[in-house]
Amino acid sequence: MNLPRLAVLCSLLAVAACDSTPPAQAPKPTTADSAAQKTEPDSMNVYSMKLSTLEGQPADLAQYRGKVTLVVNVASACGYTRQYTGLQALHAELKDKGFAVLGFPCNDFGAQEPGSATEIRQFCSSKYSVDFPMFAKLKTKAGDGQSELYALLQKETGKLPNWNFCKYVVGKDGKPIQFFASAVEPDSAELRAAIEAAMKG
Repeated sequence: MNLPRLAVLCSLLAVAACDSTPPAQAPKPTTADSAAQKTEPDSMNVYSMKLSTLEGQPADLAQYRGKVTLVVNVASACGYTRQYTGLQALHAELKDKGFAVLGFPCNDFGAQEPGSATEIRQFCSSKYSVDFPMFAKLKTKAGDGQSELYALLQKETGKLPNWNFCKYVVGKDGKPIQFFASAVEPDSAELRAAIEAAMKG
C-alpha cells in the first residue's frame, strides 16, 4: 500500500473513532438525592402540638417532652367528676419525677362542661384544688371541629373517648401508649402500672 492511500485510510479511521462516542450514562445519585427519595418519618406526636391554656394563652406541649403525661377529657358536672381528687393526687405525687396530668375540658358528652373558662377554673380550684395544667375546651369526637390532639390520639390508639374522664398515657417521646376508659380510677392498679412502666422507659 502506498503512503498517500495509507494516510487517507488513517484519516477515515480517526473520524470514525471520533463519531463513535460512548452512550451517556445516568449520573450516580448523590447522598442528597438518596435522602430525598426516602419517605420522611411522621414526626407528629402529642408533644409537637401547640394548643391553648384554659385562659387562652399559647401552650407549647414541647415543654412535656421527656416526661410521661396523662391526657384526660374532663367535665364539671359528670358522675366521674369526683375523679379530679385522684387525678390531682396522682399529679402531686409524681410531678417532680417526670410526670404530669393534662386536663382538657370537653362538652361532648351529656353537655356536662357548659361553663366558660373562668367558671371551669373556679370550679376546679375551689372544689378540688386542681393545680395540674388545664387547657382550652375542645372537641374529642371525630368529624368537623375535632381537636388535632384527639385526632392524633385516635389515629395512634384506635380509641376515642365515649364519655368524660377517659385517659391516655403518653410516653416521654410524645407517643400515646395506652387508653383507659372513664371507669378506670386514677388510683387503679392498672393505670398506675402503665404510668410507672412508661416512666422507666
